Amino acid sequence: MARERGRGGDQAGVPRQRVADFLAQCLSPERFTDYCPNGLQVEGSPRVAVVASGVTASAAFVRAARRAGADTLLVHHGWFWRGDDPRVIGPQRERLALVLGGNLNLFAYHLPLDVHPEVGNNAQLGLRLGWTVDGRFGSEGLGCWHRLARPLAVTDLSARLAQALGRDPLVLGPTRRALRRVAWCTGAAQDLLAQAAQAGADAFISGEVSERTTHLARELGITYFAAGHHATERYGVQALGERLAAALGVRHRFIDDPNPV
Repeated sequence: MARERGRGGDQAGVPRQRVADFLAQCLSPERFTDYCPNGLQVEGSPRVAVVASGVTASAAFVRAARRAGADTLLVHHGWFWRGDDPRVIGPQRERLALVLGGNLNLFAYHLPLDVHPEVGNNAQLGLRLGWTVDGRFGSEGLGCWHRLARPLAVTDLSARLAQALGRDPLVLGPTRRALRRVAWCTGAAQDLLAQAAQAGADAFISGEVSERTTHLARELGITYFAAGHHATERYGVQALGERLAAALGVRHRFIDDPNPV
């Protein structure tokens, strides 16, 4: 699936450094202690005209971006994660060869994109569910919560998530209850469950689930919705790409590499 947005812009594009400066000013990556480098991860074309955004810099995504004529990649999950094998072999060699062979820039933003109050993954998921961020919790303010105007049944929230994300969530913990305060944090934030309960939430939404999450949800008396890591993090990078396109006059295209997790 692909979606394009932008004003067209000059075919010669804008200097790469101007893109880097805009993204740094928008996301303030220096504020975060992260698991990977945020910002420009691979240097390619010195000018930027067509930006392809996606959740993860997979080989399939890079190939699709090259076919779309992109010169720059903008992703949430980039490369060079803490603890990764530093050798350029196997899949990492293939991905790097695709980026270097296409003379592509690769920009990646992890935690800075999760927490941004407007284009962040959490803010954007809240928008799709019709919620404002009434408060935050957890390290770096990652988690968000919202007090519902009216109590909501667990089944109704499950249906709302399915409609917004295009997949049914896995629901753990209490299911016969009225929800009044919901918390969420996209991606692999299942271990924020206890902090969500401490923040007064009746329900917590994230992407992934671990075996231990089932027991903790039951014991804390909080309903947990595992809605998909990829599914919950599709929207922040799109919003960031659209903001970049509008500000600098470059073309932006979102490319989805579907992932059931």
